[in-house]
Amino acid sequence: MFTEAPRRELTPRQAAAVDRLTDAAVLEIRAKGYEGVTVRHVAARARVASATAYTYFASKDHLVTEVFWRRLRALPEPEFAGKRNASARVVEALRDVVLLVSTEPELAAACTTAMLAPDPDVKRLRDRIGAQIRHRIKLALGANGDPSELRALELAVSGAMLQAGMGHLRYADLPKRLEEFSKLLLRNGR
Repeated sequence: MFTEAPRRELTPRQAAAVDRLTDAAVLEIRAKGYEGVTVRHVAARARVASATAYTYFASKDHLVTEVFWRRLRALPEPEFAGKRNASARVVEALRDVVLLVSTEPELAAACTTAMLAPDPDVKRLRDRIGAQIRHRIKLALGANGDPSELRALELAVSGAMLQAGMGHLRYADLPKRLEEFSKLLLRNGR
């Protein structure tokens, strides 16, 4: 059985090495912060050769963005039972996303920095992350959702997450802000 990988399809053994590397990256970030993390240190913690780590991750930013992507991908699909208006569905669809790293400030800051890197592998993951957020918003808006509302919500969410990642907004406040701008952007909650 093959598993999706950072750059290519992997055998189960290779996938296990990538899992160890992403787990070790979180531990390194917790211990040393973003600035103190290197792919070499992560590889040592994961008990993987540095050269092997670099076959999977082109850079520290690629590795840290992969951590965020894996956490995002693991979130369950939103459920909208009992949520009749679009604003409430948007909040439900995005709550887990905006709180994904909220309990780990070092990881949140590292993810924010890493995802802004110009690395092509980071861009590929950033595109996947954006597509996943778009997917969740589209589900919340429904089949007849207004494309301009979708674009506005995407910008609002990414802006709010960037503000939180830079320390200008607390992650714990994001659900409330999400509710506020959802109501504003969706014609008072429709």
